[in-house]
Amino acid sequence: MRIFAAVAAALVVFGGSMSAHDVPDEITVQAFLQPDGGRVQLLVRVPLAAMRDVDVPLRGQGYVDLDRVEPALRHAATVWLTQAIGLYEDGRPLGPAQLSAVRLSLPSDRAFESLESARARLAAPPLDQRLQLLWEQGALDARIEYPRAIGSGGAGRLSIAADVRRLGQRVTMVLRLVTPEGAVRAFRWQGDPGLVELDPRWHQAALSFVRAGIGHVLSGPDHLLFLLCIAISLRRVRTLVVVVTSFTVAHACTLVAAAYGLAPSALWFPPLVETLIALSIVWMALENILESAAPTPAPGAARRALGRRWAVATAFGLVHGFGFSFALIERLQFAGSHLLTSLVAFNAGVEIAQLAVIVAAAAGVSLVFRRLSSPRVAAIVVSAIAAHTGWDWLLERGAVLWQFPWPAPSLPAIETAGTWVIITVLAATFAWAVRLFVDRRTSVTPIASTPARYSHEATETVR
Repeated sequence: MRIFAAVAAALVVFGGSMSAHDVPDEITVQAFLQPDGGRVQLLVRVPLAAMRDVDVPLRGQGYVDLDRVEPALRHAATVWLTQAIGLYEDGRPLGPAQLSAVRLSLPSDRAFESLESARARLAAPPLDQRLQLLWEQGALDARIEYPRAIGSGGAGRLSIAADVRRLGQRVTMVLRLVTPEGAVRAFRWQGDPGLVELDPRWHQAALSFVRAGIGHVLSGPDHLLFLLCIAISLRRVRTLVVVVTSFTVAHACTLVAAAYGLAPSALWFPPLVETLIALSIVWMALENILESAAPTPAPGAARRALGRRWAVATAFGLVHGFGFSFALIERLQFAGSHLLTSLVAFNAGVEIAQLAVIVAAAAGVSLVFRRLSSPRVAAIVVSAIAAHTGWDWLLERGAVLWQFPWPAPSLPAIETAGTWVIITVLAATFAWAVRLFVDRRTSVTPIASTPARYSHEATETVR
């Protein structure tokens, strides 16, 4: 027992010193990148609290020995920066990286607000050795140079891979590319975005945004659940494709409009959209339950039910488009000069993923329900689970939305509302055109009901 008591006492006594080596919560890395003839310069500033496992020379009461700190700074920059950041030109890696200058800066220093002041700070003399500065309070400034390939002429397109996630639990990278013409392009990301094309060609931007659209659909549980609710009641491939396409047309309208800055920028708007997305799941699931529990529909009811499903999918497509826009707007910084191409590519990726998911879901639902003695009961059970999940999300997101004050009426708000009324009408017109196109190729004939069929599509025959 004495041993355990001694260990506990040691943990209490030395707990403060142990926490000094913990991974910091929030870290922001600031960087300037500038092509300069036959080389590329990268100026970086990182809080020293993120530079762990470095043998720091100390003096006095634990203050940094500023007269002997440069080797420790170089070691920290090599371990945490040059080994984690790679530059590429036209897909070929530049290098090797050369650490040409390091400086220790005070927390109040604001040199990295511009490229000129950052350069001046790295060229200035080191801090006065009489200053009393703790390691965790300062910042590391470094200039890293990458030689360009011989014969490139400095005309290649640059890309960067900066995986600096080890610096903290939540790392934000702010990179400003200064072109030879003096223009500044700002980038901001969290975590590891992979290889970032700083000046992409149109096909690179398109491929990147197609992947982003696919990934956003597959990584969004609420969107996938909404698609599943559609697949439960509409299992014919042609009908599914048309309904999902109408849904895509609707959310494409709001997504593109939001990307061009027409969406409200108030803080209450994202929680409102998330709440409405949860409502769309509950609505669609309850509609599935009511349709599955209803008796065999009369002739003509199938077409009316399908038209109602189109209308609901179109209306909620407008809402889901705003949800997509939140992810798209953050990624548009990687589009370069190909904004429209990137928007079209992102929509294409979303449509590809939606069609794949909903066709696979419809096939799986049809296969499973065909083997059951009561498909209607199965449809009700699955829809009830979806409704319960959506209801939980609705309450949770609604509670967040309720914390924001209601917006006061104003002329800009009225103008924004008028713009979105026009966009809604256009989206509804496109969706209606899709419906008319399908109606010309669809006929409804009464079919005797059987226990194996549960939805209104049992009365629909598609030519």
